[in-house]
Amino acid sequence: MPSPEPIKFTDGAAYERFMSPWSRSAGTLFLDWLTPGSGQAWVDVGAGNGAFTELLLAKSAPSSVCAIDPSDAQIATARQKFAGKPVELSIGDAMALPYDANRFDIAVMALVLFFVPDARKGASEMVRVTKPGGMVASYTWDIVRGGTPTQPLWEELDALGIPAARPPSADISRFEALKALWAELGLREIETRELVVERTFADFGDYWLSMVVSSPSGVIAKLSESQGAELKSRLQARLPASATGAITVHASATAIKGRKVA
Repeated sequence: MPSPEPIKFTDGAAYERFMSPWSRSAGTLFLDWLTPGSGQAWVDVGAGNGAFTELLLAKSAPSSVCAIDPSDAQIATARQKFAGKPVELSIGDAMALPYDANRFDIAVMALVLFFVPDARKGASEMVRVTKPGGMVASYTWDIVRGGTPTQPLWEELDALGIPAARPPSADISRFEALKALWAELGLREIETRELVVERTFADFGDYWLSMVVSSPSGVIAKLSESQGAELKSRLQARLPASATGAITVHASATAIKGRKVA
């Protein structure tokens, strides 16, 4: 089988169905853990359609937020959300941030670091643009231990002999790898935490639309009719439903934070 194409987020509306509810659940736990205080200048690297940025505005009362993502479609969706808000939206590369050094109080990557081809370069850019004494933080799905919300889909595709695309830097989701990287970059007061979340879908149809049809891998378009039917059957048998037909799926993320030396 050919290797799967890299995961690309090019449809803001589909992403809203696919990942934004997960992002908000994990992001809420993440922000509560950071306890950042109000009036801070933030950079949200890999902001996507703005799901985590919305949380920042609602929970942390930032003085400003710079949100950046490589997808023009995602940023276009985000622009619709933040008219009149203290958010500067940009299209750009996490490995070459277009910001001056020592600009932000807090730099975050929310469900992003494992998508950066060179995770060390992405993290080092966050450190560069953070003020001395500022915070650098990230959380990613715990892919190595099966914590991603897409794990059921990936495993059933693998069982059908259809390779599912994984993030290019999946290994950085391990706590050991995260702590080693933060220490290598000279950060201090390093702490880690596991974030455990769940999402309930109204029924299997809701799950199928949200997690399969809306997947950025475009998996449905790559399957034959018989393969699609087999995948649907396998997933429906795998995911237990309540008496009302609701399906609850759990996921876990690895989070890390540290401070730049003052």
